[in-house]
Amino acid sequence: MNLIFLGPPGAGKGTIAAIVKDAYKIPHISTGDLFRANIKNETELGKQVKEILASGNLVPDEITIKMVENRLSESDANDGYILDGFPRTIAQADALASMSDVDYVVNFVIERETILKRLSGRRVCKSTGRTYHILYNPPKVEGIDDETGEPLIQRDDDKEEAILNRLDVYEKSTAPLIDYYKKKGLLIDLDASKSPEEIFEAFKKVIR
Repeated sequence: MNLIFLGPPGAGKGTIAAIVKDAYKIPHISTGDLFRANIKNETELGKQVKEILASGNLVPDEITIKMVENRLSESDANDGYILDGFPRTIAQADALASMSDVDYVVNFVIERETILKRLSGRRVCKSTGRTYHILYNPPKVEGIDDETGEPLIQRDDDKEEAILNRLDVYEKSTAPLIDYYKKKGLLIDLDASKSPEEIFEAFKKVIR
């Protein structure tokens, strides 16, 4: 089963993707994770995208398309995949169509105010990538990672100014994909304001 998860930053795509990955035994391919891994390892790609991601802008199509194409060629994606963060543009969608057939495009629908609350409260352990939230999933000691004892950080792209910029970029560049996939009869809307358990139950019903 080949899936695309669409929706603005903070809609919870990654959370649901992790659940679907375990339930259906298919890899969760997040371009955000791929970018961050390259930045952490200081690869040539990582150096190129570090500044772009920090400001909330989009990585150029040709870099992203090549990265995803390489990832889809790996053996664990033979029986399906979840794409999270790709495609973001019509050009990327056209490129994906030439690589692979898509079964469902799940569109996570959520209000801007909810996104701001979710993302601006996110905190991360720099060395392990473990994620917390000051409201929904706080550490045992405020500002400190439960396991390593390191101070938690707020990523640049989780600060309010960058969040608002990312939402503007999403709406201008990525929202047209909703119409693109709707015309192909592949689009499914899910209410992303609910709990992960409720969203997953709704997901299972619509893809049966």
